[in-house]
Formats: sequence, structure tokens, C-alpha cells
Amino acid sequence: MNALKLLVRAILLLVLLLSGAAANLLIFSASSEGTDLDHRQRFNDGYKVFSLTLPNQLTFCNESVPMDRIDVRERLDRELLVNTYWQSNTLLAHKRANRWFPLIESILQREGVPDDMKYLALVESNFTNVVSPAGAAGYWQFMKETGQNHGLEVNGEVDERYNVEKSTVAACKYLKTAYKKYGSWALAAASYNLGLGGVDKQLGRQKKEDYFDLLLPEETSRYVFRILAMKEIIREPERYGFHLRTRDLYPPYKTRSLEVKGPIEDIAAFALRHNTDYKTVKLLNPWLRDTKLTNKEGKTYAILLPAEGFNDAMAD
Repeated sequence: MNALKLLVRAILLLVLLLSGAAANLLIFSASSEGTDLDHRQRFNDGYKVFSLTLPNQLTFCNESVPMDRIDVRERLDRELLVNTYWQSNTLLAHKRANRWFPLIESILQREGVPDDMKYLALVESNFTNVVSPAGAAGYWQFMKETGQNHGLEVNGEVDERYNVEKSTVAACKYLKTAYKKYGSWALAAASYNLGLGGVDKQLGRQKKEDYFDLLLPEETSRYVFRILAMKEIIREPERYGFHLRTRDLYPPYKTRSLEVKGPIEDIAAFALRHNTDYKTVKLLNPWLRDTKLTNKEGKTYAILLPAEGFNDAMAD
């Protein structure tokens, strides 16, 4: 028995000694002065930032990107560096893309718009319902008048710029019009940022017809390259240092659709009647901008409600 007690005491003493050593290491790492050379050496040993290797070939909407040009390589390098080392933003973009790309891809395919344009929406909003200083809203960042001109209802109660399906259809209409005008998807994308009139002005001024030949305002000059950079990182995340498991990605919402042809006097009460809550109805239908839906014209609206398994976490 005495031998057993001695063994237990010895083990406890060893644990205490090891704990003390670990604590001393932590204290040293936090507070030890050392020399400037020691400090710099510890920093250099523990922190690494790498430049990136650019792809040799790249396309945008099946159109070749001239990677043999010095300014093209450097403009792409800038956007790849920004998005690679702004890790939190790019991780969120990757997670959200998993939720929204399937819906957007299906609409782009149906409307005859290249799949790469899904990255335009990602770059515009990072799949958050932001409002720009100029008043552009929704994932596709439509201005009110532009949205209305492309078939979206925008008023105090209904703003379909926030309806992902309908705003994607509207974006397709715009992009197809621009492509028909310019014969280039890169210029079509540039016009999404600068406007058709702005692109027309630069084409006339510079006597060129290729996006990569134009000197454009800073934001538009970076625009297609931001899309290309996000496309590269989302498609090959590990090449740029991002490691995501399937369970880390945000899954598409599990929903059911309910057609409403009349008014909704109180969305909170409507939610309770359908076994959900106000917050969830607004989450799934951000285009409902008020606490009610007057619907004086008797339109038919498809309102998304949570389906079975809506709140289920993804399996380990």
C-alpha cells in the first residue's frame, strides 16, 4: 500500500512539474524580452507569407485571358493576393457559395448565360444583402431603376432585388443585352459595373474593342480580375491555402414554397400559422420589406417556408 501511495505522489509531482514548465513557456512567449535579434528570429521561424504562382492559362466565360501581358498578370496577381490573404472574407465567400451557387447555376444555364457569371454575384455582394452607398441592393446589387427596368418589383413592401431567383433572372437579361451589344462577356461584365454608357464612352475614346485593351476607371479596371481571382480560389482552394471540409460549407436551405394571392395583414401572425416565426420568414424572403403585404393588385407571390430538416446540422 505504501508503495502505491508513493507512486501516486510521484505521478502528481511529475504532472505539477510539467504544468509549471508549460506555464513558464507561455510566460516566456508572452513576456520575455530577449534581444531584438531573438525576437526577429522567433518571428521569422513562426510566420510565413508566400507570394503566389499565377496560372499560365485562364478563361472568362470561355474567352481567353491574355496571360502573356504584363499588366494582365499584375492585375490578376493583385486580386489573388487580396482575396488569398483576406482569409475571413474569402472563407465566408466559399461557405456561402455552396448555398447559393446551385440555384444561380441552374438559372444561368436556363437563360443561356455562362456559368462564370455566378462569380460576379459573389464579388458584388459576397452573398449578403448589402446596400451600396449609391443604393444598389441584393446579391446582384441592382439600382432601383435598373431593377425595375429588368422586371423586378421595387416598392416599400416588396423589393425583388432581394429575391435571389428573380434578381438572377434580371441579371441574365442585363448581361445578355450587353453581350449582344459588345460580343464580349468581359465587356458585358465591365458594363455591369460601369454601365453601358460608360463602356460606350471608353470604347469610342480609345478606339479599342477588348476589355483587356482599355484604360478604365479603377473599380472597373479591377472588376473582371476580382471575378477571375474569386473563380480561381473557389475552384482550387487548397492551391491558395484554404482547407474546407464538406461539413464546413453552408448547405442550401431546405424550404417549401407557398403561393399567396391575397394580402398578409401581419407577417408575424402568418408565420405562426405556418409553424415558423417572423425571423425565419424574413430570412428566407428578404424581399418582404415590411411587416405586412398589402398586395392590392392580387398578385401571386411564392413565399418560402422552412421544410422538414431546415435546422438540421450537417453530419460529421
